[in-house]
Amino acid sequence: MHICPAKSVFMKRILLFSILSLLIWSCSTEKKYNMTVSGNIKGLKKGKLFFQQFKDSSVVNLDSLEIKGDGTFSFSYYLESPEVLYLYLEKEDNNDINDRITFFGEPGEIIINTSWKTFDLSPEISGSKSQEKLEEFNEMVSQFNVKELKLTRKIYSEEIKEDSLAVDSIQQLIRGNIISRYRYALNFGLNNADSYATPYIMMTEAAEANPKYLDSIYNQLTPEVLESKYGKEFKEFLKKE
Repeated sequence: MHICPAKSVFMKRILLFSILSLLIWSCSTEKKYNMTVSGNIKGLKKGKLFFQQFKDSSVVNLDSLEIKGDGTFSFSYYLESPEVLYLYLEKEDNNDINDRITFFGEPGEIIINTSWKTFDLSPEISGSKSQEKLEEFNEMVSQFNVKELKLTRKIYSEEIKEDSLAVDSIQQLIRGNIISRYRYALNFGLNNADSYATPYIMMTEAAEANPKYLDSIYNQLTPEVLESKYGKEFKEFLKKE
């Protein structure tokens, strides 16, 4: 059977167009999701769970699902760069406390297990190395915070508040504790230059530190971290100092 050359060229173009369309569809599908966030909320029978992101100075909803009778959940999302994300639980208990979990998202599978009664107090989060670093930092900083709280309470105790020398002594201890906390934060930054959590921590927990120390940390960050969301924001933050 003889095929007209013009028709043959047309068919080749159709085939080429089909292949290109398939490749474009494949790429867009691959880009659609690179992270899953799943888990279980023990004891939750009914509620609405929101998957959220901080964007343009406010928290926005990326996705949501209704939970009825089973606390399991799963969200899929394409994350451009590792960043802090949130799970917000809208419970039917007329109580706005303990409703939002903060976690460091990154490509891969992240599992979050918690309970309905203590939703944001002690969630078990796995699958994110950035989250592990953030938890390591927060655990140590909480010790500094607890110490400062105890010292502050002493100042207002009946046996101390009328003793000016004792008050001055405690205030010096508080200042020393604050300095130690900043030193820990800065050392953490220098020792974790390859963590996406580092620029975020520097901006949120060491923002008032001497700019030259923050510059030193920025200059130690790996190329991957420098190109991340918080790496770029850290650069802009330093320009304002």
